Amino acid sequence: MRRLTYGMNVSLDGYIAAPGDDIGWSVPSDELFQWWSDRVAETGESLYGRKLWETMNSHWPTADQQPGVTPAEVEFAHRWRDMPKVVFSSTLTEVDGNARLVTGDAVAEIARIKAQDGGPLDIGGATLAAAAVRAGLVDEYVVATAPVLVGGGTPFLPALDSWVDLDLVETRTFPGGIVLTRYETRR
Repeated sequence: MRRLTYGMNVSLDGYIAAPGDDIGWSVPSDELFQWWSDRVAETGESLYGRKLWETMNSHWPTADQQPGVTPAEVEFAHRWRDMPKVVFSSTLTEVDGNARLVTGDAVAEIARIKAQDGGPLDIGGATLAAAAVRAGLVDEYVVATAPVLVGGGTPFLPALDSWVDLDLVETRTFPGGIVLTRYETRR
């Protein structure tokens, strides 16, 4: 069974985006950006909700060709393009690059993908991840907590019907006061 990880940059009050989908507060330090890039390099396949897919796909396919691009951004762009992706959407009719589109039951498809052979899975996008969290499919949570209160927006985690017990497996501090924590789901 493949391991599914849900990880994002999160405000101290628990949001991945402020009102208006503002993520300007979550620009990572060079060190944290490299940590996320290395994670992409280790990911066997990434599962995206439509909004996050559109955000990532609007920039990273050609980011390495932009003026002033850093070597770390070039590396991330290559890693991101090479990584297989599954995009879940009920409104898109096609996706490009190294991606395939799923328009049906997201929870059933995520469970099917997890049961396949292959490398670790990452999931991103609040709505898609919420469905996986509620279904008990997430094995690990990675939270890069920024020292900012945004007061509302898109929450990292959904409301749950029951507790999910977790074990802390890593804590690390990055420049700018960002604290990364990794938790495994206790089964």
